[in-house]
Amino acid sequence: MKKIVFIEPKPSDLHVFTRMALPRLGTVLLGTILKNHGYTVKSYVENVSELDLADVLTADAVGISTITSTAKRSYEIAKLLRKTGIPVFIGGPHATFLPDEALESCDYVIRGEADDCIVDFIKALETGKGFEYVAGLSYRDSNGIVTHNKSTATCKDVDKLPCPDFTLISGLEQHGSKKFSITPIMTSRGCPFDCSFCSVTGMFGQKYRFRSKEHVMEELIANKNSGSNWVFFYDDNFIAHKNRTKELLHTMINSKVTPNWTAQVRVEVAKDQELLDLMKKSGCHTVYIGFESINPETLKLYNKKQSIEDIESCIKILHKNGIRIHGMFVFGSDMDTTDTIQETVRFAKRNDLESVQFLILTPLPGTKCYRDLESENRIISKDWSLYDAHHVVFEPKLMTYYQLQSEMLRATKNFYTIGQIVKRAARFDLFNVALKTYGRNMTRTWEKKNQYFIDYTKTLTEAGKTIELAAKKTAEDIKEKFKQLELAGAVPHLKTH
Repeated sequence: MKKIVFIEPKPSDLHVFTRMALPRLGTVLLGTILKNHGYTVKSYVENVSELDLADVLTADAVGISTITSTAKRSYEIAKLLRKTGIPVFIGGPHATFLPDEALESCDYVIRGEADDCIVDFIKALETGKGFEYVAGLSYRDSNGIVTHNKSTATCKDVDKLPCPDFTLISGLEQHGSKKFSITPIMTSRGCPFDCSFCSVTGMFGQKYRFRSKEHVMEELIANKNSGSNWVFFYDDNFIAHKNRTKELLHTMINSKVTPNWTAQVRVEVAKDQELLDLMKKSGCHTVYIGFESINPETLKLYNKKQSIEDIESCIKILHKNGIRIHGMFVFGSDMDTTDTIQETVRFAKRNDLESVQFLILTPLPGTKCYRDLESENRIISKDWSLYDAHHVVFEPKLMTYYQLQSEMLRATKNFYTIGQIVKRAARFDLFNVALKTYGRNMTRTWEKKNQYFIDYTKTLTEAGKTIELAAKKTAEDIKEKFKQLELAGAVPHLKTH
C-alpha cells in the first residue's frame, strides 16, 4: 500500500465563506503525517480544486472527511469508490457521531481525532490485521459483524502535530498556502464551554489542548516568508486560555511577525484590556463572535453563559480598540419569535456590526439540541445536505416553518442593504463596502437558488408533516465522471483487500 488519497467534499449550497477556499486542517494534517512515514499522499479539497476521479481510482486507500452538510456527498463518493474494491474510510464529526450510518457506505470509520492512530490504521490495512487495536475505529469483522472499538481517537499532544503540508492539496502542489487568500493556522483544540447546539465539544472535548508558541511561530514565519499577510487562527476559541494567548501575541510582536489575523473568540475577550492591546498590536483585524441571541431566555437554552449586557459591552469595547466584528446569531430556539428575529437585525445595525451571519438553529448529530429534538419527534428532515444552518430542518415551537425560513432570509437582506453600504462608503471604509456588497449579492444568489425550499416550508406549514421534500442530489457530477471512466475502460478491476 503506497498511495493514500484524502477527499474533503464541497457543501451542496452557498454560504458566507464560499469565496474563501479554506480547507479544514484534518485531512492535511493526516496526509502530512503519512507522508512523513513514507507514503505517497494526495488531498482533494473540492473548495480548492475539482476532484480528479481518474487519479483517485489509482489510490490504494481513500479517506473522506465529512461534516454533516457534506455527509450525503461523502457517502455517494464512497459508494462509487467501493465498487472498485478500493478500501474507503470516513472520518470527521458526522461520522464520529453516526458511525453505523457511515458504514453503510464505506469500509471503516475513524471516530474522533485520527492523528495518533492513522499510521496504525494504514498498517492494519496493509497487513489485514490489528484493526482491534486502532483507537476509535468502527468496522466489520471477518464475520461481517459491526465492531466499534471502545476508545474514541484523541490526539493527546497537539504539539507533536507537524506543520500542515499544503502542497499535498491538488491545485496547490507548486505554491502551497501562497494561493490562499488567508492561511489557516491551528493553535489549539477543544473548548471549555458546551453550547447546546455545538458539536465541537463532542468531537474535540472540553479539555483545552494547545500547541507551544514556538511551533505556532514556525508556521507564522513560514507563512510570512511565503509572502502571505493574512492568517485565520483555526481554534474554536482562540482566547479560552488568556495567558497562553498573551504569550503567543507577545512573541509575534517581539518577532515582528504580525500578519493581519482573524479568529473566533467569545465576549469575554472585551474584559481584558491587556489582551485587547496585544491583539491590536499583533495585527488582529476581525474577530468572529457567536453572540447567538439577544433573547435572554434563548441564551439560557443555548447554555451560552453570557448576557445581553455582555454582548453590547463587548461590541462597544472592541470597536473602541479598532477591532472589527463578524457577529453570528442563531434563530429558532423554543423561546424565539419573529419579533426576536426582527429585533436582532435592529440590534446589529444599532451596534454597527461590520458583518453578520443570521443562522437557523440546526440539530447537528452529537449535540444536545439533536438529542432533544429527536426525542420530541420534531426533526422533519434528515437530508444532511440541508444541515448547513440556512435551512429549517425541525419544527419550531413559536413560529411556523415558513416564518423561521423567510424571516432569516429577510433579516439578512435587511442587514446587507444599499443604505448600509453607503454608510460605510461615507466613512471611506472600502473594506466593509466590499464586504457588505458581497453579503448583499450572496444573499440574493442564495435566495434564487433556494426558492424551491422556501416554497416547501410554506407548503409544509399549510399541510403539516405529510409533505416530504425530495432529497437533494449532491454527487451527480461525480457519478457522471465515474460513468464516463467506466465507458472508457479506465475504472480498475475489483481489488482485494
